[in-house]
Amino acid sequence: MASQPGPLTQWPWQKLGNMKYLLLAPWLAHSTRNFMVRKAGERATLDLFIFPIFLLRLLLAQLWITVSRLKTANGKQRIVDKSLEFEQVDRERNWDDQIILTALLYYMANVLIPGVPQAPLWDSKGVLVVIALHTGPVEFLYYWFHRALHHHYLYSRYHSHHHASIVTEPITSVVHPFAEELVYFLLFAIPLVTTALTGIVSLAAGFGYLIYIDFMNYMGHCNFEMVPKWLFNAFPPLKFHSLHHTKFRTNYSLFMPIYDYIYGTMDESSEELYEKSLTKKEEIVDVVHLTHLTTLQSMYHSRIAFASLASKPYSNKCYLWILFPFSYALVFVASIFGTTVAVERNKFKKLQMETWVVPRFTFQYLSGIEKEKINDMIENSILEADKMGAKDDELNEYGKLYVKRNPMLKAKIVDGTSLATAVLLNRIPEETESVLLVGRVSKLALSLCLSLSHKGIKVEVAQKEKYKILKQKMPPELQSYLVLPQCYESKIWLCGNGTHEKEMKKAREGTHFIPISQFPLKTASGDCFYHCTLAMLAPKAYENLHTCENWLPRRAMSAWRVAGIVHALEGWDTHECGDMVTNVDRVWRAALAHGFLPFDATSPAS
Repeated sequence: MASQPGPLTQWPWQKLGNMKYLLLAPWLAHSTRNFMVRKAGERATLDLFIFPIFLLRLLLAQLWITVSRLKTANGKQRIVDKSLEFEQVDRERNWDDQIILTALLYYMANVLIPGVPQAPLWDSKGVLVVIALHTGPVEFLYYWFHRALHHHYLYSRYHSHHHASIVTEPITSVVHPFAEELVYFLLFAIPLVTTALTGIVSLAAGFGYLIYIDFMNYMGHCNFEMVPKWLFNAFPPLKFHSLHHTKFRTNYSLFMPIYDYIYGTMDESSEELYEKSLTKKEEIVDVVHLTHLTTLQSMYHSRIAFASLASKPYSNKCYLWILFPFSYALVFVASIFGTTVAVERNKFKKLQMETWVVPRFTFQYLSGIEKEKINDMIENSILEADKMGAKDDELNEYGKLYVKRNPMLKAKIVDGTSLATAVLLNRIPEETESVLLVGRVSKLALSLCLSLSHKGIKVEVAQKEKYKILKQKMPPELQSYLVLPQCYESKIWLCGNGTHEKEMKKAREGTHFIPISQFPLKTASGDCFYHCTLAMLAPKAYENLHTCENWLPRRAMSAWRVAGIVHALEGWDTHECGDMVTNVDRVWRAALAHGFLPFDATSPAS
């Protein structure tokens, strides 16, 4: 929102949310009916192309988002090296409004302007007129309108909304108040209306002009330089627009900065900044958080996919099932893709951190079919991180295998068990006398048994086989704290992977279910409370955090991820994987000292 919103700031359909797409339904139905009813020679050619071009523009915008975020996550050619925050993602989530508006206007033009519905695919004169009119009056008028928008009166009421984004993304280019966007549409309509009124309009000119504007807009707002040096040398006027978002009184032109040169508003540092972006050295990465995809829909919640979904806690979206065939196609592509992908870059204090995603899903891990391939991929990622100078490589699986294979490894592998244990211990009330442990036996389960026993809390183990396994690993003096329950009386359940809903339904009223895996629990028993997965809140100084980690809310990070960061901040020179566990109290105190805060969220069964 602008600092002092003026008239027509809000879009007419703002309150509709994603239902705004239904505005196109009557027009789409009308064009479909006309195509079915009319004879071949009477059908409107424009009618047939509006909706496909609408979908194409949405797809191209999403591709720009993905490419841009991939480049800024692991590339060294970032132009503005500042933090992107949740506020910007929320402000720019309506980037598709202008695409919807364009489709509506094209449908209206199809009905109201004679000659437009039967426009040919190509008309050379029309294409040349569109190019000439854009180069001349459109660029000239845009320059002066944009310059006027930087006057205090218009800037505070409209254009400040756009410039609130210092770190630009491709879609920043199309995020404007409604009134401002209407003026842009009037400017861009000049070439198209002219060709329509003179009878030289064509589909190539009409839709090609749209794609051209999108391409140049998105390219101009990427936060990385994509213009090759030879092209920049051949055409010096080419520049990146993102500089305009840090130096507001320069670079007002749209795609052709000739008017900036003429009127003296071309920023002199543009070429220098371009050269710097090409010669930046590769940054040393201190911490690599290695993770993987979970469900099929999780790929769309990734930072490099749908930005608005990634900025919210993961939840199943019904409308994403439309993409079901595409999802399985991506699974196939991922199965032959042999390297991890850097998807996020963060800064905190002296650390540079990256998140790398293994292109595999949870069901692929559990099936065991690709076990060897996944292990090789993880090992290669660890070696790559070690080569880049990483101090810590945080895994959400045990890393003993990789340490054994690579004894000279400088990077330290941290599975996060110690901090996960500490987070859980601080969730359990001091007056607790016993807890019930359910689910599979794991390293974290054993660590909890040891820590709880030291605190004098009895651990009831639901199944005899698990009880025997855990008891063998417990010191003799603590084995008495491990018991087999006669019935499920404990009001605190620690639920690991493999906890069954049928088992949870045996719990007493008011029982607290705390997951000890990285997956949330399904609600199974009424009148009980379900805790979120083990997590902590990131400090305010933690930069570039604008996506949610799986099911966690904003700025909440899994204990396993935080553990790797704390390990690097403290400079601990040991691995934490296999049977090794860092001192639980020490890692907890260190996490708090660095500004991470305890976090827990509970919800009653619905």
